[in-house]
Amino acid sequence: MSFGFYSRFFPVMIIGLPLSAMAADEKVQPTVVVTATRTVQSVDETLASVTVIDRKMIEQSQALTVTELLKGVAGVDIVSSGGVGQVTSVFVRGAESDHVLVLVNGIKVGSASLGTTAFQYLPPSQIERIEIVRGTRSSLYGSEAIGGVIQIFTRQGNAPSTQLSIGAGDHQTYQATASHSGKNQQTSYSVTADYTSSDGFNACNGAESRACYTTEPDADGYDNTSFSAQVNHQVSNQLQASLYALRATGNNQYDSMFANEIDFTQQVIGAKALYHVSQTWDMSLNIGQSQDEQDSFGHETDPSNYQTKRNNAIWQNDWSIGNNQIMTLGYDYLKDELDSNTAYDETSRQNHGIFTQYQGQWDAWRLILGGRYDDNEQFGGQSTGNINLGYDINPTLQTFVAYGTAFKAPSFNELYYPYFGSPNLDPEEADSIEFGLRGHETAYHWSLNLYRNQVKKLIATSYDASTDSYLPMNLNKATIQGVEAEIGTTWGAWQLAGNATWLDHEDDATSNWLPRRAKQSAKLSLNYTFNQGRIGAEVLAQGKRYEDTANQRQVAGYGLLNLNSEYKLNQQWLIRATVNNVLDKDYELAQYYHTAGRGFFISLHYND
Repeated sequence: MSFGFYSRFFPVMIIGLPLSAMAADEKVQPTVVVTATRTVQSVDETLASVTVIDRKMIEQSQALTVTELLKGVAGVDIVSSGGVGQVTSVFVRGAESDHVLVLVNGIKVGSASLGTTAFQYLPPSQIERIEIVRGTRSSLYGSEAIGGVIQIFTRQGNAPSTQLSIGAGDHQTYQATASHSGKNQQTSYSVTADYTSSDGFNACNGAESRACYTTEPDADGYDNTSFSAQVNHQVSNQLQASLYALRATGNNQYDSMFANEIDFTQQVIGAKALYHVSQTWDMSLNIGQSQDEQDSFGHETDPSNYQTKRNNAIWQNDWSIGNNQIMTLGYDYLKDELDSNTAYDETSRQNHGIFTQYQGQWDAWRLILGGRYDDNEQFGGQSTGNINLGYDINPTLQTFVAYGTAFKAPSFNELYYPYFGSPNLDPEEADSIEFGLRGHETAYHWSLNLYRNQVKKLIATSYDASTDSYLPMNLNKATIQGVEAEIGTTWGAWQLAGNATWLDHEDDATSNWLPRRAKQSAKLSLNYTFNQGRIGAEVLAQGKRYEDTANQRQVAGYGLLNLNSEYKLNQQWLIRATVNNVLDKDYELAQYYHTAGRGFFISLHYND
C-alpha cells in the first residue's frame, strides 16, 4: 500500500476527483473509496469490508429504487413491504435497520422520528456511486454506524454530454430521465431530472389481517419526481468549491385501515470547500441540510405530518506527518429538528463530535487508530474507538484484523412520542471484531471476512408498572456473527461474480433469531460482452427468516433468476431490457406482503 498524501484528492468524498486529476489522466484507475477512513484509498488497500456500486452498474441494473441496487450485496438484507415505493428495511450484517448510517455527499440523512432512512424514495437516476462499508464506524461518524455506513454520491460533471432515456414495464411502470453535464479545466457541472411512476400491485394480503389490519385488494401505486445538480469549481491552485442539491418528491399508496397514502419529500442541499493549505496539510468544510418529510392521509382519517431537518457541518484536517502516514482531526456538528402535528415533548437536539484518526504504513504492515467523542444534549457524552491492523503477505494477498466500538442514539419516537416515549433511554452500544483475507490478480479478485458483533442496551418495548403502560426500555442484548465470501473474475468476454453470507444472530436472553433477517444469502451473476452489447443472468437466494421476536411466524426462503441485456443500435442509441423473477416465484420478504412476480422493463437511451 502507498498512501502518498491522499488528502490531496480529498474532494472525492463529496464532489469526485479534483478537476486537475480528472483532466490529466483518462486511464483506468483503481476503484477508490473514501467512506472507510474519510480519506481516499483504493478498495484493495482498505482495512475494511467494502462494496462499490458505480454508475455503470446502476445503469445496467435498470433499478427504480436504491433498495433494488442493494439487493444481493454481501452482508446486506433487504425487506420490502410490497412493490416499488413500499416501506423498506435495510439490515447490514444482521444489525437493526436503524443501525446503519446513511450519508448523501457526506451529509447525514434519515428520519429523526423513526430513526431510519426511506431508501425506497431515493432515485438511482440521480446517483453517481454508492459505497457500502460493513462494520462499526462510529469512531469516524458517531451515532448509527453499528452495522455499517452506506454513502451515496450524486451525479457528477464529466465530459460534455446530454443523456436521455425512456422506459416502460409491467404494472404500468414508466420512467423518463434527462441529464446534462460538462467540464473544462476549472469547472464541472451536472444536472439530472427524472420522473418514475408505477400503478403497482396489491401490497398486502388482506386475508391475513394480523399484519395489515385491513382488506384493500387494490393496486398500490407510486410516483417520484426528482432533480439533482452539482457544480464544482477550482477557484485557485489551493481552493476548490462545490454546490450540490438533490430533491425527490412524490406519492406512495399502501394498505392500512388508517391512512393509506403518503406524500413524501427527500432533499439534500449543501456546499463544500477544500483548501490545500500546504504540501502536508489539507482542510475541508462541508455544510449541508437533509430533509425527510412524510404526510400520511386517507380513509377520512386526520392527516399526520412528520418533517425532519438534519443540519450537518463537518470540518476536517488531514496532515501528512511522514512517509506514508496521515493524521486526521475533525469536528462534526449535527442538529436534528422535528416538525409534526403530533405533540412531541422535545423537537430538536444538538450533537457535537470530535474525531481523530492515524493511518500509517511500514513495509508490509498497515495501522489505523481512531477515536471520537460525541457530546449530545439529550444523553451526554459517548466515546468510541477503533484499531485496524493489516499485513501484505505478498503484493496480491492481504489480511487484516479490526476492532471497533459503536453506538446508536434513541429516535425521537422512542424518547418523546406522546404517552409512549421514554426520555431516560440510553444509547444502544456495540463492539465488533473482524478478520479479513483477500487476494487480487489482473483477472480475478476474492475476499473472505469473519466478524462478531455484540450489541447491548437494545431498545425494546416492555410493560412499565409505574405508569401502567408499555414503554421503550434498554433491555436486550444480541450477538451477531457471520462470514462473508466474495469472488469475481474475467476471462475473455465473460465476467463472473458471486458472494455468499452466513449469519448467526440471536437475542442473548431467549436464543431466538432476530426478526426479519435470513441466516444464509447468496448471489451469482454471469455476463457475456460482445461488440454491440451485453447479456447477463443473476441468481439470488436467501434462507428462511422469522417475522417476530418469538420466532412463531416463519417466512420461507426463496431463489430468483433475473435476466438483463443491452444492445447498441449505433454510437448514440442503446436499448436495455431486464426480466426479473423469470420463473415467477411466489415469495415474501415481510410476512403477508406480496412481492412482484415475473416482470419486465425495457428502456431506450440516447447519449451524444
